[in-house]
Order: sequence, then C-alpha cells, then structure tokens
Amino acid sequence: MNRLSTQTKTIAACTLTFLLMGSVAVHAADRAKKKKKQDLSANPLAQVNSKQPDKELFDKAMLAMKKGRFDVCRLDLQTMLNTYPESEYRMRAKLAVGDSWFKEGGSAALAQAEAEYKDFITFFPNAPEAAEAQMKVGDIYYQQMEKPDRDPQDAENAEKEYRNMINMFPDSTLVPRAKQKLRDVQEVLAEREAEIGLYYFSRDDYNAAIARLETAVDTYPLYSKSDQALLAIGDAYAGEAHNVRITPRLPGAIKERLSAVYLDRAAQAYAKVITRYPMAPHVEDARDRLVAMNRPVPEPTAEAVAENDAEERSRQPLHFTDKTLDIIKHGPMVVEAVHVGEPSLDDPKRTLAPDITKENQAMFIAALNAGKPPAPNGNAAAATGANEPPRTDQPSSAPLQLAPPAGGSGISAEVVSAPAADPNAGAGLKPVGNTSVVVPAAEKPAEAPIPINEVKTTGATATPLNDKSKKPKVDSKDESDSKKKKKKGLAKLNPF
Repeated sequence: MNRLSTQTKTIAACTLTFLLMGSVAVHAADRAKKKKKQDLSANPLAQVNSKQPDKELFDKAMLAMKKGRFDVCRLDLQTMLNTYPESEYRMRAKLAVGDSWFKEGGSAALAQAEAEYKDFITFFPNAPEAAEAQMKVGDIYYQQMEKPDRDPQDAENAEKEYRNMINMFPDSTLVPRAKQKLRDVQEVLAEREAEIGLYYFSRDDYNAAIARLETAVDTYPLYSKSDQALLAIGDAYAGEAHNVRITPRLPGAIKERLSAVYLDRAAQAYAKVITRYPMAPHVEDARDRLVAMNRPVPEPTAEAVAENDAEERSRQPLHFTDKTLDIIKHGPMVVEAVHVGEPSLDDPKRTLAPDITKENQAMFIAALNAGKPPAPNGNAAAATGANEPPRTDQPSSAPLQLAPPAGGSGISAEVVSAPAADPNAGAGLKPVGNTSVVVPAAEKPAEAPIPINEVKTTGATATPLNDKSKKPKVDSKDESDSKKKKKKGLAKLNPF
C-alpha cells in the first residue's frame, strides 16, 4: 500500500514536471515569435524573412543603431551602399546614416546629420521619406533652441526649416506635427520680442517699446500673451501723450492735437484686445482703460469669441513643476503654446524704432501746420501785381533786362512785358527805347606825392663824406636821441 502510494506520487510529480517544461517551451516559442515579428516590423522594407546580403547588412546596421553602436551602424550602411548601389534598401540606408548622427547627439553630430538629410532631399526629392528628412532638419534646431532671453539663432533656423517642410510637402502626414512644432517655436520668438519691448517700456523708451511689441503681435498672432502686449502698446501711446502735455514752450493748440492723436492710437490698441482676444485674461483691463478715457467699448463678434475660446482651451495650464523645470532645463518652456490655429507661414515683418520715430515727426509737423491757412494755388507763391512793391517770398512780374546800346559805350535799361494801365488815360508804364547815355571816360587820377622820411636840413651846407673835419654841433633840445646822455653840472641833481 505504501509502495503504491509512493509510485503514484512519483508518477504525478513526473507528469507535472513534463507539463511545466512543455508550457515553458511553448511560452519561449511564443516570445521568440513575437520578438521576431517585432524586429521585422521595425524594418519597413523587410516584411519577409529574406536572406539577401543587402538586407542582412541593413538589418545588422539597424540592430547596431538600436544598441547605440553608431559607428558600427554607419560602417555597415556605407558598406551596403558601396557594395549594392542598386539595392532596394539604398534609400532607407541613406536616411539611416543621418538618423545615426541625429541619435548620437552633440553639436558636431547634429551638424553632420543636417548635411546627410539635405543630401537625401537632393538625391530623392520626390520620395515620401524626403518630408521626414526635412522634418528632422527642423528638429535638429528645435533641440538646440535657447530660452527667449538668449541667442535666438537656433529658434529662427527651426522656424525657417519647419516652414520649408510645410510649403514643400503639403500632402505629407507629418504636416500636423510640423505645424505644432512651428507654433512652439513662434511662441518662443514672440516671447523674446515682448520681453524686450517691456524692458524698453520700463525705461520710458516708448518708440523702441512700441516697435518690439507691435512686431510680436503682428507677426505672431497666436502668442499666448498678445493681450498683455497690446495693453503695453496702448500704455506706451498714453505715455507719449503725457510727455506732450508736459513739454514746456509748446503752444497749447499743438499739445491738444498731438495728445488727441496719441490717445486715439492707444484706444485702438485697447479695442483690439477686446475684438481679437475677447477670452483672454486681461480683456477687462482693456475695457477699464477705455472707460477711463471716455471712449466707446467695442463688442466682439461671435466668430472672434469662438476662435479665441478654442485657442485658450488648447493651452496647457502652467503648474509649479513647469516653472521649476524651466529653471533647470536647457531649452525654453513651450507649455503655454497654442495647439489650434494656423501658424504664420510668411517671413516676419518687423517694426523698427526709426519708423516709429518718423511717424511721430510726421504727426508733429501735421499738428504744427493744422492751424495755418493753405497757400494760394497750392504751394506756389503768387506773383506781385503791376504797381505792387516786390515781396521777398514772391517773384516780380516785370523783370528788367540790361542790354548794351546800339552804338557807343554805355548801359540802357528796358522794361520787358510790363502790364500797361488804361491806355486811354495814359497813366501806364511805357517801354523805354534804346536811348544811349554816353558816359565820359574816367580821367587818370593824379599821382600821390612820394613820402619823404628825412629830416630837413638848415641853411648850412652839406659836409662831404670824406671830410674829416669836426661835425657841427646839434642842439639836444631840437634833436632826439635814443642813447642816454650823461648829466653834467647841476643837472645831476634833477631826478627827471
């Protein structure tokens, strides 16, 4: 009885062992099949288990890329391209070379990946993979983007490449993803322009602030803080009006005209917040400013309300963790970027501060000339009448011409086309004939006497030069001498 129970237990244990081994083998076979199917699906062109040498090299390169052995991957792919130039895998192999550089990362590797992708587009422009290559060129710059307050070169290049992708391959399935990436990039560029504009506004440099803020609003209408930018534009124009009112030595009429122009532009900026972004957080601030200015408050249309409501709902809420990660991470934060609407596909049209300055000068000149009467016949000055004295700002109607006489020497004057008065009365000016007036020749002036700076001699005869006799005495009272003479006798006591 005991032996029977022992044998029964042994048989049951062996049976259970065989069953477990069978189940393990079945599961292992299933896992192998699943793994094999997964590897085949990873290769879009290898849907069958083929033993072709070009396919073997391609699969080996893909496996090396998956394991992070990028040098081995590129070596296998280059070997396949050189050995089998007519292979059906050559297009995917050429694209995979760029993928290996892209996945390797680093500035040098990404630059090489961009070159490989652009070569692929050049060689295979009509292939469906060309859109994928162009998309990855934009992703290269997207990964290297800096924060809005840093160098914007990578963000501008990413915007350019995504625009090229959408324009070159409008039927590609990657277009929706490219549009979203473009919205994210434009959010960063608009944030940069708005931050610079607000900095200028804090420094009371209203022209530069208006230029930057208008660039952000006009070029990137899907910017998440467009309402704040428009409010700042209106406040800048209001600040310009305040500066005009406190300007000394400016007539009051000109102050009123300029202030009215600036306040009109401020009201337009506030009204645009209400009509274009009626669901924005700061729309009530725009209403309050219009009411304070005694300006009418516009009402938005139903289409504008629906459009802006969809934009606001598509934005992700900003959490505390997002702000914390924004401090730590390298790239910008695009959480608040919109997920609906068409991004701008045109080149950005910038508003420059010198243009705003020229507009201000034109407004000042218009306000200065607003109270003056217009000049007669437009801007042309009216000629003077026949008997009116000439004016400095108007030409004379009767010019004089000087002409030489018919004979002899002299000067004659003749009035040309002088308007006559009443011919019957005889009071008009009559033209003067060629009456010659002979001018006598000028006489030669008399010669001026030659000045003689010599001392006149007295009646004594001159002494020859060779005569060594004594010179005549000269009275010291009549002649002056620069040489100081010695005093003699009582003259020594005279101090003068």
